[in-house]
Amino acid sequence: MLPTRGYATKGPTERLAPFTFERRDPGPRDVLIEILYCGICHSDIHQARDEWGGALFPMVPGHEIVGRVTRVGPRATRFKIGDPAGVGCFVDSCRVCESCKAGLEQYCERHIVFTYNGTEHDLKTPTYGGYSSQIVVDEQYVFKIPPKLPAANVAPLLCAGITTYSPLRQFNVGPGQRVGVVGLGGLGHMGVKLAAAMGAEVTVFSTSSSKEQDARRLGAHDFVATKDPKNLEALANRFHCILDTVAADHDLNLYLNLLRRGGALALVGAPPKPMAVNAFSLIMKGRTLSGSLIGGMRETQEMLDYCAARNITSDVEVIPIQQVETAYERTIKGDVRYRFVIDMKTL
Repeated sequence: MLPTRGYATKGPTERLAPFTFERRDPGPRDVLIEILYCGICHSDIHQARDEWGGALFPMVPGHEIVGRVTRVGPRATRFKIGDPAGVGCFVDSCRVCESCKAGLEQYCERHIVFTYNGTEHDLKTPTYGGYSSQIVVDEQYVFKIPPKLPAANVAPLLCAGITTYSPLRQFNVGPGQRVGVVGLGGLGHMGVKLAAAMGAEVTVFSTSSSKEQDARRLGAHDFVATKDPKNLEALANRFHCILDTVAADHDLNLYLNLLRRGGALALVGAPPKPMAVNAFSLIMKGRTLSGSLIGGMRETQEMLDYCAARNITSDVEVIPIQQVETAYERTIKGDVRYRFVIDMKTL
């Protein structure tokens, strides 16, 4: 077993604090990764505070992991010592269900092994995430990190990047299309960058008028302040696709009515309560309301390579691990442009 340092919370009202635990020794196809950076996802906060229910404590959060390979199992062939490597939201899956065979491991129908707040295949051994010094993962569930990109800025791509890339690809976003992005936060800013890179005309919808300059800097062609619903009236039937990244209660029908015939509203934010949908918002124009969960291994690697080719990364604020609680509170307030990343060398 490998003694490992990390930061954990022991309960939903407890602060994150130093925590020592053991990782398994690398198996034949495993790689051992020294963690250099780990992004802070809003879902870390939800789970650390048991806001979604079913949390397992003690919990070491973190699923936006970038590091360096320090040991390779004897049958592992994809990595060598010293290679940059990444780990996303899951570290294993059943491998045999229809979804896994289709390269959609995130929808595993038997048991997906989440990077943290989950269990291994024995359904007993807890998983601990990236707020730690090292991690052991089967090489099949490890990503090749493009060395040309700054590691700290790459870390959020492993959640925020793929979460927005996947639905944009699903709905074939490209030149000549009008795409809306609802919310300009950790997810939204990546949605803007990626949709713009794909050649779409991008409009940002935000309750914060102060974000207009940033939206345009990130690649948006237009900006709509949504506190006044009248600002949306002239945009009815305009958009091919709208990416909704908001995790708070809001009116979906406002955005459904902005879609042209056959358009799609893709939900990637997770509001805490069910939201009402007017059936006629969908029926009368043949519109689609869909959801999307991160991406599979193949698509996530595709996203990383796509970003490397176009020099796309996340806008980040790098912090020492000792400031993680402050970062949580600032994330809740939307006081970050646009993703916190922990420098794990400060552990």
